[in-house]
Amino acid sequence: MVGSLSHIRVLDMSRILAGPWASQVLADLGAEVIKIERPGSGDDTRGWGPPFLKDAQGNDTNNAAYFAAANRNKKSVTIDFTTTQGQDLIRQLACKSDIILENYKVGGLAKYGLDYEGIKAIKPDIIYCSITGFGQNGPYANRVGYDAAIQAMSGLMSITGNPDEKLGGKPMKVGFAVSDVLTGLYAAIGILAALTHKERTGQGQHIDLSLLDVQVAALANQALNYLSSGVAPVRQGNAHPNIVPYQAFATSDGHVMLAVGNDDQFARFCDIAGHPQLAKTLCYKTNAERVRNRAKLIPELQKIIAQHPTHWWSSQLEKAGIPCGPINTIDQVFEDPQIKHREMKISTEGENGRTIPGVACPIQLSQTPPSYHAPPPELGADTQSVLENLIGASQSDIDAWKKLGIT
Repeated sequence: MVGSLSHIRVLDMSRILAGPWASQVLADLGAEVIKIERPGSGDDTRGWGPPFLKDAQGNDTNNAAYFAAANRNKKSVTIDFTTTQGQDLIRQLACKSDIILENYKVGGLAKYGLDYEGIKAIKPDIIYCSITGFGQNGPYANRVGYDAAIQAMSGLMSITGNPDEKLGGKPMKVGFAVSDVLTGLYAAIGILAALTHKERTGQGQHIDLSLLDVQVAALANQALNYLSSGVAPVRQGNAHPNIVPYQAFATSDGHVMLAVGNDDQFARFCDIAGHPQLAKTLCYKTNAERVRNRAKLIPELQKIIAQHPTHWWSSQLEKAGIPCGPINTIDQVFEDPQIKHREMKISTEGENGRTIPGVACPIQLSQTPPSYHAPPPELGADTQSVLENLIGASQSDIDAWKKLGIT
């Protein structure tokens, strides 16, 4: 099948995670993505291991699993654009591309003439997406922004983790680079919006994405809780600020995550638990009352839920249509029958028949589904073919550039 974006070419000058995540989404949907990397070293994340990908003999390669998580379906081209010739090559490739994606510091590419204004001068309809920690303007614009710092500054860590009064109570970051991943997704959305505008008007544009902006936007209900009440939300561990009961509970042999979303579900839960009177008690009858009386209700539920094992609660609540689930480890996730059925674990074939694992793109399109046709590329694997086919470089030119360290 032909992907939805098979008519689109992306010149990807980004590295680490946010930019590569965006370009991998576009690549999964069919876009041709040309990843520009530094000769000799490439994207920093190639070395962010262990673990590393294995070769056909089971030995570690030079490519970390981290790199593989965000770089499938791409072509790797090495160009040193700090050189005059390298800058010229980037400009030639830009003229053959629909989109440029970059995540250098503000002004970092301007000195090479490769910023939006520089590229727009030679390719007026270019869609140019810049990802930075804090955006193209403002008092923090020149700061370096990494995911961990963004999770802290955005307020996310202030609402993540156990409360101060509990064991281990302190701010916590999320267990993966959530700010980077969310920014990558917003970048892909912004690019698709810009493409639609371009198809209607012929106009390109500059997309300015800030990790901090994205993470603040993604605070969702927690941000509105504050803006509506004037009270800053606090850490509540696994509990929900607006819904009760909606948290993890200890069972007789483990834990279960209970997510009661409305009053009818709470009544059904109480029936299954053998305490139907709880749902009829005035201070627990509605969600608003349960939130107000959280400190009284939760200890009662903890005693009740601890009387049965996790499987008993999961099976009983599932039959009654009450959201719940076990707290899986990641190895258990990939053994889950639903995850297997949805084919979320994928693989691509690398050199010498070696298999490279991956996680599927979750966008399931009925006519143009994502495809996984190429593994994460070896550094510079496509330099010659791209330069020959897109800009007509000769073999002698390519050999000379390589000798000079330009490619």
